[in-house]
Amino acid sequence: MIRKFLSLGNQPLANSYLIKKELNKEEKKFKLELVFNDKNFLVSINKKIATKEMFNDSYPYRSSMSNTMLKSFKNISNIIKERFNPKFIIEIGSNDGAFLFNFNKKNIIGIEPCKNIASITKKKKYRTIDKYWTQNLARFITKNNKCDLIYSANTLSHIENLHETFSAINIALAKDGVLILEGPSLLPCIKNNIYDQFYCEHVYVFSAIALNEVLTKFNLEIFDLNILKTHGGSTRYFIKKKDNLKYKIKKKVKKEILKERKYGLHRFDTYLSFSKRVRNSKKNLIKILNKLNSENKKVIGYGATAKSCTVLNYCKINEKNIRYFLDITPDKINKYLPGSKIRVKKYKKLSRKDADVVFLGAWNFKKEILRKEKKFKKEGGKFLIHVPKVKLI
Repeated sequence: MIRKFLSLGNQPLANSYLIKKELNKEEKKFKLELVFNDKNFLVSINKKIATKEMFNDSYPYRSSMSNTMLKSFKNISNIIKERFNPKFIIEIGSNDGAFLFNFNKKNIIGIEPCKNIASITKKKKYRTIDKYWTQNLARFITKNNKCDLIYSANTLSHIENLHETFSAINIALAKDGVLILEGPSLLPCIKNNIYDQFYCEHVYVFSAIALNEVLTKFNLEIFDLNILKTHGGSTRYFIKKKDNLKYKIKKKVKKEILKERKYGLHRFDTYLSFSKRVRNSKKNLIKILNKLNSENKKVIGYGATAKSCTVLNYCKINEKNIRYFLDITPDKINKYLPGSKIRVKKYKKLSRKDADVVFLGAWNFKKEILRKEKKFKKEGGKFLIHVPKVKLI
């Protein structure tokens, strides 16, 4: 049975930034509802948006814009070289090459359907295929040689058709090959009230319990995992075919699944409790923004992210509450956030002349941002965060 546990209201497409002449046009919106599947324990959004509407030639997200992500990709690249020493790698969702560029271009192929993003790696002569990952594509790429390793970070959550994805992986992956999947974890989302992890692109947010259920259907299994700090809490899964005896299943896999069960990620009541906390978070964020506004405080945003789109539209925040957002992504600058229609300006160092309080849309890079903006803090500036609790820091 599939049961709804939270509605985040009518939401626009999170990465559909507006230009000035589009501000008076009606935006396409959908009802963002979160559901739980009792059968396989998957948590997903109820309304699935057509892939090509989201991942098109104007897609703005670039992994390389964050030092945190660059370090993370460098780290896993070193682990892969030392532990597995693959000769043929496929990356699903290669984006702007933050992972790809750590390897010899002869040994790796990137799959990136957004042509504007794929062009970045193509210019550096890395083989990048600007198509969606399918069984036919897997057969084409590996018609002569199966690959030793498939890597995909922050991509599986975006894919509705899991059957097509894992069937294609089984086609491409050698018998003793390794699949590494990395992405946001459900447990920290639920524990820390991270409701903005859910938006149009994130069809699923996986727990180890749910992923294990899905993998079993494709004769795959998790043999190792790493808990990461990226994106507010992520998990890196090392996966093999069940008949691959080269790798033994580590105890920490079972330990993580038991931890998730202890918290109740397999029970519907856990998600009902989460939904109550989210509604309280909304009330508290609106309350503090209204208070700041009544005190004539200058409030701006930092990081015009897809995550912040969920928060802004769920809480009905607009330019009256937050004057504008700062961002470093070229494709977002001088545009407007969807739904809230708050302007995005080119990033510059924070100053008390410009702001009293800064709302952290990119809260998942909080440590990196606070280090960078320590002068603003020293001068008495405040940051407003909404996870795990709404507060000024």
